[in-house]
Amino acid sequence: MFCPECGIRNSEGASFCVRCGASLIADQPESATTLSYVPGDEDDITPFAACAEDACLVIRSGGGRAGEAYVLHGDRVSIGRHPDAKIFLDDVTVSRNHAVVERDGDQWVIVDEGSLNGTFVNRRRGERTVLSDGDEIQIGKYKFTFLAAAGT
Repeated sequence: MFCPECGIRNSEGASFCVRCGASLIADQPESATTLSYVPGDEDDITPFAACAEDACLVIRSGGGRAGEAYVLHGDRVSIGRHPDAKIFLDDVTVSRNHAVVERDGDQWVIVDEGSLNGTFVNRRRGERTVLSDGDEIQIGKYKFTFLAAAGT
């Protein structure tokens, strides 16, 4: 099954794309099964063009914010309910300083900051987890997909 947004091949029966987090369960007419490409429209091909150069977290579901992408700039990106968090999540099940995503050499690691409800990667609770392309991260009601930068 190919993603209608980014075109990557996903396993049969998948509900969401492992690359961009787009829903694979869409009621589309048969005529909408292909994407038209006009030379010169490269900026419109991928909805997460910034994620091609840098790693990103894309909200897959939660809080009506599906599709929002956060490029991971710098060495440390904070996630939580604190107003100063780089990724602000307005949900009572999210701690003020819930987690951070840190660069560790050429890898990204998500570290739980002692949150009450935990940080889950691929449905497993963890204190410190190295992220791989396509990993699902859940913090409170929010589900993210981690997209590694191209070439990593």
